[in-house]
Amino acid sequence: MPHPYHRLTVGFLTQHGKETVVAAALEAELGCTVARVQGFDTDQLGTFTRDVDRAGTQWEAARTKALTAIELSGHPIGLGSEGSFDRHPLLGFVSHNRELIMLVDRDRDIEIVGIADGPSPHVHGVARTGEELDGIAERAGFPTHWLVVRPNALDDPRFWKGVRDRDELRLAFDWARELSDDGAVAVESDLRAHANPRRMERIAEAARDLAQRAAVLCPVCGCPGFGRVETVRGLPCAVCWLPTAMARAHVHGCPRCEHREVHDIPGRTTADPQYCDACNP
Repeated sequence: MPHPYHRLTVGFLTQHGKETVVAAALEAELGCTVARVQGFDTDQLGTFTRDVDRAGTQWEAARTKALTAIELSGHPIGLGSEGSFDRHPLLGFVSHNRELIMLVDRDRDIEIVGIADGPSPHVHGVARTGEELDGIAERAGFPTHWLVVRPNALDDPRFWKGVRDRDELRLAFDWARELSDDGAVAVESDLRAHANPRRMERIAEAARDLAQRAAVLCPVCGCPGFGRVETVRGLPCAVCWLPTAMARAHVHGCPRCEHREVHDIPGRTTADPQYCDACNP
C-alpha cells in the first residue's frame, strides 16, 4: 500500500539551495514531490551574519517557514529548515551544528521533525596580513566553502559575504582593511547552505532522518511519523541492581493519536557500575 504522501506535493520554503538534497531524501522514501516555494525572504527570520537576529527558537523558526510554505503554495504540507551553531552541550570547547527540518501536515494537524547534529563547519579568525588571511581561508576550506569578511572584528555590522574566489577575497580584504581602525580584518565561514558544503551535508542527514520518521505509520490510526517520543531511564546497575540514569527503553508514539509503545533497547540489560550513583558516587 502506498504511503499517504505518495504523489502529493510538499512545499519547501528555501532560498539557499536546500531543495535538492531535501527532495532527494523525501521523494525516494515517501514518493512525494518536493517543490521549492518562493515569495518570502527567509532572511527576515534571522541571518548567520547576525544583521538580523532570529526571533524565537530554532523549532519556532522552522515551523514559521513550514507554515509560510503552506500559505504561499496552497499545498497542505509544508517544510521548513533551520540551522544553529553553538558550543557543544557537553564539550563546551567544541563548536556544534544542529540542522532541523520540520514537516507540517495541515490536514492531519501534525508536525514531524528530522534532526542531524555534528561538528560545526564554522571557522573564524582575525587577519592583518595576506599570510594570516590565507591561513584562515585554508582552515575554512576556501574556496569550496565561501567566506564573510568584516573590518575590525566579528561584531562589526559591515560585512562582505559570499566571497567565493581568490580575487574577490583580496578585494574584500583590502576593503575591510581600509575601513578597519587598526588594520584588523575579521574572516569567517559563510554559513548559508549553498555557500557551505559541509553544512549542506548535515542538512541532507536531517532530511533523511525526517524521511525515515515520516515513513513509519502509526499501527492504530495510520498517521505518518510514528517513532521515538521519549526515553525511559533507570537501567539497573550490574553490581547493585539499583536504577541508574542510563536509558533502558524508548517510548514510540503517534503525533496524532494517543497510541504509545515501549521498546526495550536491544542488548542493554544492565549498566556499568561507573554510571551508578551508589557504586560510583
